[in-house]
Amino acid sequence: MKFGICSEIFKEWNDIERTINFVKETGYDGLEIAPFTLSQYVYDIPASTRAAIVKYAEAADLDILGIHWVFVGPEGVYLTHPDPEIRAFTAKYMVDLVNFCGDVGGKILVFGSPQQRNIDRDVTYNQAFGYAREVFEKALPTCEKRGVTLCMEQLTHWETNFCHTPEQTVELIEAINHPNFQLILDTKAMSYLQEDRATLIQKYARYLRHYHANDTNFNGPGWGDVDFGPIFKALQAIHYDHYVSVEVFKFEPGPEAIAAKSLAYMKQFV
Repeated sequence: MKFGICSEIFKEWNDIERTINFVKETGYDGLEIAPFTLSQYVYDIPASTRAAIVKYAEAADLDILGIHWVFVGPEGVYLTHPDPEIRAFTAKYMVDLVNFCGDVGGKILVFGSPQQRNIDRDVTYNQAFGYAREVFEKALPTCEKRGVTLCMEQLTHWETNFCHTPEQTVELIEAINHPNFQLILDTKAMSYLQEDRATLIQKYARYLRHYHANDTNFNGPGWGDVDFGPIFKALQAIHYDHYVSVEVFKFEPGPEAIAAKSLAYMKQFV
């Protein structure tokens, strides 16, 4: 099991080299990049910046584990939109994201993006399911070529009306049936489900390729009421050897405090 942290926590630094060095010095194994912290559109991130990220990460001996928050910033992308032109643009943009992920050495592309997957009132769930499948399937040949696994994230019912349970998310994964399309689970997102997190981790172990650690108070692990003991026990029980990555939505404590306290808290369980 490896530990990562998400780059938007350090957005105000506006310095990817400083971020990489600090993350390594704090004791993390990897950094998960949010592309919007570098550019509104991922295709506008120049080759020089991509190469610099690789250089800095190699010098620090830190993994760039992957990317997330992938539809934050760009306009016109929508996973379940009924307009085929919008879906075509979305699929093309997904390929751009996969290529960026591969260019910086990443292996995981997390797809959350609740607002850009919500089902319009004139679209049925089955139609939305088909639209999403269409978009993802167009990106998967590039995923396979670049060694990137696209991880579909279950989000809460108050964030989105598409794939808001692990069951629905796995239904899409099974329908697509591709080794580069798998599951991410998120601590906060599982808070509103009938089954507890440990049970869900073990239930969907065969698909689980990434895990986001946070609390229901939108801060990091160890900053709220969630007991991560059973979570890590379940991850160890399934012999999970992928990343657990800190993702927060409240940045007020500051990046140094969030990173240090979250990691120290998690490491007591492994």
